[in-house]
Amino acid sequence: MRIALVSDCYLPRLGGIELQVHDLAVQLIRDGHEVTVFTITDGPSSGDVPVVRLPALGGVPLPAAIDRLRTLLPRFDVVHCHSSLVSPLAWRAARLADNPFLTLHSLPSASTPWPLARIDRYVGSVRWTAVSETVADVLRDLLPGRPIGVLHNGVDPVLWRQGRRTDHTLTIVSTMRLVRRKRPLATLRILEEIRAAVPSAVELRAVVVGDGPQTAATARAVRRRGLSGWVDLPGRLTRFEIQQLYASADVYLAPAGLESFGVAALEARCAGLAVVAMASGGVGEFVRPGVEGYLVHSDAEMAATAAVLLDDRAELSRIQAFNRHTDPAMTWKNVVAQHLAAYSTRRVLTRQDLASTA
Repeated sequence: MRIALVSDCYLPRLGGIELQVHDLAVQLIRDGHEVTVFTITDGPSSGDVPVVRLPALGGVPLPAAIDRLRTLLPRFDVVHCHSSLVSPLAWRAARLADNPFLTLHSLPSASTPWPLARIDRYVGSVRWTAVSETVADVLRDLLPGRPIGVLHNGVDPVLWRQGRRTDHTLTIVSTMRLVRRKRPLATLRILEEIRAAVPSAVELRAVVVGDGPQTAATARAVRRRGLSGWVDLPGRLTRFEIQQLYASADVYLAPAGLESFGVAALEARCAGLAVVAMASGGVGEFVRPGVEGYLVHSDAEMAATAAVLLDDRAELSRIQAFNRHTDPAMTWKNVVAQHLAAYSTRRVLTRQDLASTA
């Protein structure tokens, strides 16, 4: 099958949608399909995936880019467009393609109007999907009557199961892009509350991985709050470096309230960390309370829950062992099968489909 994946954002820029589109392409190629990524992100190709980098100005594809899409997309059996909240290339490709898929990777805020109905009219006849049921529910509310399916993000659990190191300080980790939406400053306040709640005799370490526009503000907050002695900000790390970090970590915090899926949390869960996440996002599709971790509804509840876990070694060890030895549903094997079934039938299973076959 010849498959075009269209994403405004792609490697070498790093982020959830960028890495997921790349990894999906790699997995489909390994399965024997011909895959090409179309993007307006500049940079060299990684070599493992064919990439067409189209000209753009200020994040908007130029007429020459549209001409190339119009010429090249008809050569593919499937056009799968990947959209965040603002994705002019993906939307234009969806408008040009014949019966494309359009997957939403972001979770719109209820307080911020998002003109989805206008986007839907613009792209025309597409198959809307989402990376989680949480995002799909938003689409169903905004596009009543439209069948909305789910095409999950994926993970390779084996890559994240490094040898566990048992002789380490109890360690809390959070991996994020340091932007307001991911709430790095709130994360520091949560860590401060955790430290106050856990007995002072218990040594703790915390690591907030990532960089972004709030890097400087986050570093200042660490110093201002007197957290420098136990909270590290290593900046951006490679996947391998994150895997090594997780091998000697215990609890993963996912403080973002608008987490569409939570790939970083899923990777941490596969590495054997207990995950404490906001219940409002998509993490709940692979974290069940008391099984893979806990879901909370506020910063105070996140701090209290994490503190109890860190102080209850038996409960923490039980969750960690389950996560290390149990694959989530979103392995790449399952996710690729999910995508190929949708591509072949030109449809995706909706919640109503699943209910009717139960």
